[in-house]
Amino acid sequence: MKIALCVMFSAALVALGPVDAMAAEEASYEVLKQDGKFEVRQYAGHILAETVVEGNLEDAGSKAFNRLFGYISGENKMQDKVAMTAPVSQQPVGEKIAMTSPVGQQRDGENWAVSFMMPEAYSMETLPEPNDPLIVLRQVPPRTMAAVRYSGFWSEKNYQKHKAELEEWMAGEGLIIAGDPVWARYNAPFTPWFLRRNEILVPVEAGGARE
Repeated sequence: MKIALCVMFSAALVALGPVDAMAAEEASYEVLKQDGKFEVRQYAGHILAETVVEGNLEDAGSKAFNRLFGYISGENKMQDKVAMTAPVSQQPVGEKIAMTSPVGQQRDGENWAVSFMMPEAYSMETLPEPNDPLIVLRQVPPRTMAAVRYSGFWSEKNYQKHKAELEEWMAGEGLIIAGDPVWARYNAPFTPWFLRRNEILVPVEAGGARE
């Protein structure tokens, strides 16, 4: 499964052209507080293309990636407007959407919601509708997130270790959890483990975070 994801990611990077790490555009945020590897961030609103898959934490991303990559590669419904001529014709064409980072993963009951962030240039009105009914477009409002950044393997052991560290730091800072954690990955699978940028983001109640 991990080999398959690596192959798919390689194909994605070739198809979309040169990228820095995984993508040129990242989610916009302002750092409100920093303490070593921990931060409190204010994120701007953004749109996610999201799909829900079964499986454990380590395999869910592999299952979802091909589905989401298909959407941004042109498997979507974008109507091409054609000038008034004889005959009048209209043909559905697929629009390619730039890849962005991070790839997010969040528990959804017994399953996992895996998402690609959409470029800021799009709105809910201008994003093409996915062909795949298992992909939904979701508007995420501005929100405050506590974050921990770490390198290393994409393993549940690593995830749980750093999530526990983040939650302990949040408790010491008096930050109140306001939602489920998001596992964010910024690099392709073939990136050496010690160079990978991984993050865990936890929504917190706004206020009291600025230094």
